[in-house]
Amino acid sequence: MGRDKAQLEIGGEPIVARTARLIAEAAGGAAIVGNPGAHQALGLHTIADDSPGAGPLGGILTALHAADTPWSLIVATDLPYLTREWLDYLVARGLASSADAVMATNERGRQPLCAMYHRRAEAPLRSAFERGTRSVLAALREIRVEEIAPAEWNRFDSAGFLFKNMNSPDDYEEARARLAERPG
Repeated sequence: MGRDKAQLEIGGEPIVARTARLIAEAAGGAAIVGNPGAHQALGLHTIADDSPGAGPLGGILTALHAADTPWSLIVATDLPYLTREWLDYLVARGLASSADAVMATNERGRQPLCAMYHRRAEAPLRSAFERGTRSVLAALREIRVEEIAPAEWNRFDSAGFLFKNMNSPDDYEEARARLAERPG
């Protein structure tokens, strides 16, 4: 991308602020895992990453370690198509589940960067991390995952963009254009 994706604006709002707002509305609060100074100007609660540079699995472990609730809604900051309705549904599914994590699946597989994780998942995920695993998908083999099939989540996004992230300037421009077309 060439710059901090979290600071890119969608609808006049940095995507990190938009994501934090949606999470707070759905889950009652939000914290960003990363560099505490990076989002200070936005007033976002930030938790220093326990394993900077270790990728998403390190961030998930940091969030689970810092959590003061049994369940955590963990979402990447580069998902511009998230909706409050989807996050409300995901939170409800997580709270009702006996699994260690609840996440959607699509044609690319599990979507672990928009998921609910129970605190009991921390120990097995950390064990995988300490053995050298850095792939979130590989670490998920250590826990019980409840999957939400496309037939269940497509009512929140029939176009299939819900889990599309922004990895390039073209992705960002596409998101800006698509979201500008959405009413409200």
